[in-house]
Amino acid sequence: MTLTVRMVRRARKGVGWRALAMTMSLLVMATWLEPSQSLPQGAPETVCDTMLPFHSGGSVLPQNSVSPFSVETSASTVGQGQTVRVDVTGVPEGLTFGGFMVQARNRNPPHQIVGQFSPARDGTVKLMNCENSVNNSATHSNAGAKPQVYLEWQSPVDFLGQVVFNATIAQSYSEFWVGVPSNPVQIVRRDLGAVPLPTAGPQPAFGAALPTTRAPYVPPNYVAPSAVAATADPFYNGCGVSKNCFGFPDGCVNTKTCNSIAAVTVRGDIYEFEIQSGRGSNAAYVAVGLSDDAKMGEDLTTECVPENGRVTLYSSYTSATPYAAVRASVPQNSARLLNASIVDGVIYCRVERDPVTVVKGRTFDLRRQQYHLLVASGSSLKENSVGYHDIGRLPTGKAINLAEVQDLSGSSNLLVQLHGAFMIAAWIGTTSLGIIFARYFKQTWVGSQSCGKDQWFAWHRLLMVTTWSLTIAAYILIWVELKRAVWHAHSIIGLITVILCFLQPIGALFRPGPNDKKRPYFNWGHWLGGNLAHILGIVTIFFSVKLPKAELPEWMDWILVGFVVVHVLVHLIFSITGMASERHLSQRANTFQMGEMSPHHQQHAMRNGMSMERKMDAPYGAMRKGLLGVYGVVLVLFVVVLILLVVLAPIEQFLGKS
Repeated sequence: MTLTVRMVRRARKGVGWRALAMTMSLLVMATWLEPSQSLPQGAPETVCDTMLPFHSGGSVLPQNSVSPFSVETSASTVGQGQTVRVDVTGVPEGLTFGGFMVQARNRNPPHQIVGQFSPARDGTVKLMNCENSVNNSATHSNAGAKPQVYLEWQSPVDFLGQVVFNATIAQSYSEFWVGVPSNPVQIVRRDLGAVPLPTAGPQPAFGAALPTTRAPYVPPNYVAPSAVAATADPFYNGCGVSKNCFGFPDGCVNTKTCNSIAAVTVRGDIYEFEIQSGRGSNAAYVAVGLSDDAKMGEDLTTECVPENGRVTLYSSYTSATPYAAVRASVPQNSARLLNASIVDGVIYCRVERDPVTVVKGRTFDLRRQQYHLLVASGSSLKENSVGYHDIGRLPTGKAINLAEVQDLSGSSNLLVQLHGAFMIAAWIGTTSLGIIFARYFKQTWVGSQSCGKDQWFAWHRLLMVTTWSLTIAAYILIWVELKRAVWHAHSIIGLITVILCFLQPIGALFRPGPNDKKRPYFNWGHWLGGNLAHILGIVTIFFSVKLPKAELPEWMDWILVGFVVVHVLVHLIFSITGMASERHLSQRANTFQMGEMSPHHQQHAMRNGMSMERKMDAPYGAMRKGLLGVYGVVLVLFVVVLILLVVLAPIEQFLGKS
């Protein structure tokens, strides 16, 4: 029994006011000479880094046994800016403690403190400002015995990853545990409209630089759940023997290293799906879809999403344009959650689906139809659906009978990628350059020919034949890939572009002679058809960015806008140069002194002058050639960047791997 407790008991037995005064004096002295079991006003901010109680001389060390207290959270996955409850309790019921200090730290280096705590309504919690941030740590406001403490913690809006709540818990002056950890909590990206921010409490000072700190303190004998040695994953048991297994990256089932994986087991009319995210993938969800064409859109999906500390099952139907996973369209009782868990960030669920599900008049019959399996996972959530599959997604290379166990491999997007690359090369590259040659270079390189034709015409013809060839090839490739017509803005405008492109060279074969009276009509028709096809081709590429099957980043629109701006500016500069050239030619023609010439000599001189002008380059030829060179280089850069975005799509996943 401590000195202070014995003196208080003596005072209660009636020693008298003098004795009581002496007792209180001694109590003050005892408090001064030796800190109480728990600092009555909570931990000072000088211990933010060590989390060690402020015991004089450091003579009392933390316990090295397993803590009888635990730190638990109400959810294992939360969105940025959302709130989670943190409970500090004794493992044996009724066990009390006096003091505590809690922080949420980045699980990975530099282990900085993140987020902020909200003030407790009952006044039992004191908030601390560590590392120059507001309310990012919490401690006790009084040293009284308490069986548990409930804290509200808001995740930061500028952090993604895992955090661990570390606590120092003091049962008495000489008995305290430092670095008692919670299970990891995953902070995931969340759409702005879906983030329910707290309505009370001060806001964190986001944007301040966070200094590097030491790793969270863990007692030597304490073994955190994440530190347990990984054993062989039982998920892969039976793959290729009793169940179909498929995951990404392609071929990961053989090495048992999938970032996400799905398995299908069929027993009669019972269809069981297992889905699991990869260790360390930071997934906010994992899903498997049933698809007719191995592309995102118009698929029946099964999604496993950690919510409020447990895994929740959702069924969705994905729309093709614009892409969205709609849960309201699918009967949620068409699938039942049989088993689920989330351990050390790994999401697992086992689901039984009905053999037949009808969604928007479309029947998904697992017994009679074949489907591609499509595995996907992502690090973000939307308000009523999962977010983008930025961690990855992969469909099987062929549609399968789910009851037939077989080895599965991923599908190839080669034809789609070639289609996109050919169309970009044709309508951003060769067409743009071909139009420039035909419009502005008829009076450049005069007298120089290639294959018996003027230079401008030879280059124009070569570039436009290339456009025609690439466009027809790309159109054939996409038909081979899709095997059916899919009508939306991209396909409709694209078809019109292909028709115009196909007719242009055919019309050129019937071009009237230079002096034919129908030649002006041909010139206007040829000009209109070519420019209309060019404009529609670029618009079609803009619409392709919105297609979920293309998996192109939304910011590709800005690259296309940049190309349009450059192309228009180049046309403007060439037009101004052309007007200046015509004015120069007009002034040169007026220098002829024809006033004293007879009409016959005037006509002869004018014919000679015009003939001479046609045999030499128009003025400012060097400027036109220089601008053409610069435009050609910039155009190649645009084409290369856009083709890379198509070929490496989804670019976010590619950059994540690299």
